[in-house]
This record gives sequence, C-alpha cells and structure tokens, in this order.
Amino acid sequence: MTFIMQLRERWASSDSMVCVGLDPEPAKFPPKFAGEPDALFAFCRDIVDATAEYACAFKPQIAHFAARGAEDALERLIAHIHATHPGIPVILDAKRGDIGSTAQHYAAEAFDRFRADAVTANPYLGRDSVQPFLNRADRGVVILCHTSNPGAGDFQDLDVGGRPLYQHVAERVARDWNGHGNCALVVGATWPEQLREVRAIVGDMPLLIPGVGAQGGDVAAVVANGLAADGAGLLVSSSRAILYASSGDDSADAAASAAKSLRDEINRHR
Repeated sequence: MTFIMQLRERWASSDSMVCVGLDPEPAKFPPKFAGEPDALFAFCRDIVDATAEYACAFKPQIAHFAARGAEDALERLIAHIHATHPGIPVILDAKRGDIGSTAQHYAAEAFDRFRADAVTANPYLGRDSVQPFLNRADRGVVILCHTSNPGAGDFQDLDVGGRPLYQHVAERVARDWNGHGNCALVVGATWPEQLREVRAIVGDMPLLIPGVGAQGGDVAAVVANGLAADGAGLLVSSSRAILYASSGDDSADAAASAAKSLRDEINRHR
C-alpha cells in the first residue's frame, strides 16, 4: 500500500488529522526516565502507544536522535510503530535535498534504513535533488513550501514573475513532480492566508501543517483555509504540546489527552 493510500485510510479509520511529532528532549523527560540508558526510545515508545488512537501519522525528527548518536533508537522506534500500530504511517522529518547522487543515499537512508513511509524534503536545489525520493512511488515525499518559522518569508515570499516563490513551488510540485501521486507539501499553520492560496493551487494534495500549539498556529484558521474538498487533506502536526503536556510520570496519559483534544478541536471546525 502506498503512503498516500495508507494516509487516506488512516484519516477515515481514526477520524483524525493529528500528526504526532516525536522531537525528544531528554531535559524535559519525566523523572522516571532519569538515568535510563534507552530513554529516547522508551519515552517516544510510551508517547506513541498512548497517542496512537488519535493519530493519523507519526513524525519523528531525525536531528533529535542523530545529535545524541541515537539513530538505532530511531530505527527501533519506527519498527515499533509498524509492528504495534500497523496502518499508521511514519514521516521521517529530515528535510533532505542535495545533488542527485547524494540524494540517492538520503532516499536509501529514509526508506531502506529507517523504513519510513515518507520523508520531508527541501526543493531548493531543484527537481534532480528530490528525484530519488519521487522515484519511490510507494513512499511519500513531503516537500517544503511555506514553512512555519518566523524567517519563512525571507526567501519563500520573494516575488518571482509577479508571484511569491512558494506559489511556484506548490504549482511545480502539483503539476510536474507528482507523477506517481506521492507528493505532499509543508505549509505552516502560522500563515493561514498562504495556506489558503496553496490549497487552491494543489487541489486535494495532502498538506502537512506544523506550527499548531507551541508556535501559536490557530486550528480554526487551519481548517478553514486548508481543508481539502473531500473534508480531509491535512496532517496537523503537534510536537511539544503533546510530548510535554505533563512533566510528571503521567506524561503518556497527558499526551494522549492532548492528542485527543487536538483531534476533537480539528473535527469541531471541519
């Protein structure tokens, strides 16, 4: 089953468009993980198991593992998700993009080593830098379009022939790069007007929406501006607000409650 098919089935079966971001910060872990040599895996596993009921996808951030030499924990975490919660796709948040020969290795890293169902990618180097990902028709390529960070507009909003650059990215991906139907775009919740414009350009293509929660994105605005015609089409990503809903030993239960609350809030506005 392809990533997009898996995602559409998960939207329907879970009635959720919540994507749980897995960005582990050991300094924020509950006391019970202190001194635990496998704390990154154990903490994220507990969050996954607690929130799976309310998640349409999980999105581990590779830097949070790699900076601590814990890539093995990331491999085991993704394997755990596939084995314990089959049908929930995993998006590796790696934002890859490089010349073609190097991109081939990045694609193998994401899809063969880590066995992610999709990976985030940066289009700045052009099509050949993401082609090895696009070639994997069964896997997803989630391409940066208009990101949620404050500096997003430094380049993404630049006028290019009378239109901002991010609109060119959206159009090019939808028109030319999506031959296998395996593309999605990243559009930040912090930019609702831009989200509306991107949705108009790309039709029902899935949109990954970071920026809800700790970054201040508004759920109602996301749904109003980003929902696809079929009533789905969004992966509303939340990391810190779910992961660290409690600093105590009830962190997994608190994470589940936060994920459920976000799911219910999204659905109220659908």
